[in-house]
Amino acid sequence: PLTGPPMAPPPRADASTVEGHRLPSARTAIGEDMALTQRYLLLASLAGWLLVVGLAWRYRSRVYAAFRGAMLLLHSLVVVGMVGYWRDASPLLLWPYLYLHTCVFIQSLRLVWPRLRPRAYRLLVSWPEAYFQAATALALPWALARAAGHSLPLFWLPYGVALMGLWQVFHARVEEVDLVVADGVDAGALARHVSGTTRSQRPLRVVQITDPHLGPFMSVQRLRAICQRALAYDPDLVLLTGDYLTMESQGDSSRLAAALAPLKQLPGRVFGCLGNHDLEAPATVKHAFAHIGATLLVDEAAMVHTAAGAVQLLGADFKWRQRVHHLAGLCAAHPRQPGALRLLLLHSPGAFDKLPAGEADLVLSGHTHGGQLGLVSLGLPITVLSLFSRVPDHGFFARGTDRLYVHRGSGHYGFPLRLGVPPEEGLLRVHVAAWSHLGGK
Repeated sequence: PLTGPPMAPPPRADASTVEGHRLPSARTAIGEDMALTQRYLLLASLAGWLLVVGLAWRYRSRVYAAFRGAMLLLHSLVVVGMVGYWRDASPLLLWPYLYLHTCVFIQSLRLVWPRLRPRAYRLLVSWPEAYFQAATALALPWALARAAGHSLPLFWLPYGVALMGLWQVFHARVEEVDLVVADGVDAGALARHVSGTTRSQRPLRVVQITDPHLGPFMSVQRLRAICQRALAYDPDLVLLTGDYLTMESQGDSSRLAAALAPLKQLPGRVFGCLGNHDLEAPATVKHAFAHIGATLLVDEAAMVHTAAGAVQLLGADFKWRQRVHHLAGLCAAHPRQPGALRLLLLHSPGAFDKLPAGEADLVLSGHTHGGQLGLVSLGLPITVLSLFSRVPDHGFFARGTDRLYVHRGSGHYGFPLRLGVPPEEGLLRVHVAAWSHLGGK
């Protein structure tokens, strides 16, 4: 008989082998498919990036091209990192995900030639783009975890939070606020302040409108409705504290004029100042103010006699630098008028502590959009700005005998949505505790 070592049995063919050769497992195949999806998405995003940056460089400006290029690059990297979560949940979810990503590039491209767009475009592109940009920014921790080979739970959470933010953009909180000024109390260093209980027999009734940012989220019709509602309060003064425009609305002065048109019904009672975004198109703002018969105060003063008493208004121009010198010069050029409440329109509350002491009974500001991200909706004054900056974010503040009110704004800009900090509408009732204390004297 033949002898020798036993022969090994031939490999058994099963679902994972063909003719003895092992096939990739299902998990390996899915992983390779996902890598291919991410590769194609990254290549498509790179092509879109080159198109937007190239056209922006050629037809807009190098500054805009660099800014938009950096934003799109960071956004696309997070999108590529997050696509795996959505692919794992359901391949069908990839289509709306890719549509939203495409909206970001379409909107970026259209901003090379900015103008106000029709409602259909805003519904199909502008609002989805803003929503997805915000959600993608919030999803950064999940994307980083995926890049490191891990998956965090609740990957849908940032998209749900952003959806709440999108809803909040359009739902202002209507408030009537009582502010006590000229009470002679030295509050010390700049800090949040609790208004006193003093009530004037006839308080000054003020409607403040600030930071509407006429653009994708603030249409002409929406701002017009805000102004129309202001009339119902029968205010002594309507005070507009800047940032009326976005890059989409700078080129057509008739749009802002049409939006502010209801204020024509309050002749001699509408005053305003410039914000930082208005410096890009001051002629547009001046034309709109002239059209509605309002007074734009650019480092100027005005005396107004109201049913609540005499009011001296100062409107400060917006300055990025040398604010101490600027505000000192403004106050020196327009000294206090005896017996008049003195209000200062100052777009940025960050300049409040640069104001000479005792030079304003009440300063009205905007600019911060209330902090824009925070817990105000839950009844807490905490915002991202209050956590990481000393700039007053929203509400009533004091420094010495001077008082500041920071309005949360009607619109927003910068970060695409509001989260936990709703827009503000309503009436300010300004109570003068003692006319003898005006000017801190």
